[in-house]
Amino acid sequence: MASLKTGKITSLFLTEIYIQKAFLSPRDTKSLQEECYQIRDSDAIGQRWSQKNYLGGYTSYASIPKVPLLSSSFLDLEKKIHTHVARFSDLLDYDLKPRQVYCNSLWINIMPPGVVHTGHIHPQSFISGTIYLSVPPKASSLKFEDPRLGFLMAAPLQKKKLKVEHQRFFQFAPQAGDLVLFESWLRHEVPANPAKKDRISVSFNYDWKSL
Repeated sequence: MASLKTGKITSLFLTEIYIQKAFLSPRDTKSLQEECYQIRDSDAIGQRWSQKNYLGGYTSYASIPKVPLLSSSFLDLEKKIHTHVARFSDLLDYDLKPRQVYCNSLWINIMPPGVVHTGHIHPQSFISGTIYLSVPPKASSLKFEDPRLGFLMAAPLQKKKLKVEHQRFFQFAPQAGDLVLFESWLRHEVPANPAKKDRISVSFNYDWKSL
């Protein structure tokens, strides 16, 4: 059992986010962008589902939840992601070997101007993430919510200038090619896209298996 030092502040129960800038090259992002549109245009089921559940946007989440099964380029992308997920899992002190970690879903998101993705978590997985393929100027950030928000009884107002670790919300402003990983229980959202062009990303969930 770890002991705490008297008179010193110790950070407990950390919420950690893994960010890899320029995970993909501009050439790769452009190629994957084009393929995302091709998949969308051929996915009638996904388009109908999105009309009801992702108003104004498109996601293959319900229709093609495992895009790498259809595309060699997305299969290569999954392999690249795996290394970082295994590394993040180790940094979180999970007792897992890289071969125990696997991708159980990977899907496309196309978010035109004005479209919003409301707050949610990712059940049936332990690490989730997103790779950004197109982030036009002024596009929405990825917004994370403090998981303790519902337990802050009688909390006073916070100062105008806060340490990042004390913020109730944290917004990550990605660029095309960036990778972000987080634990699947962490609630997050994407506010309405104010950009004039599509914001395109690939999201994924990772689970684990015993050996």
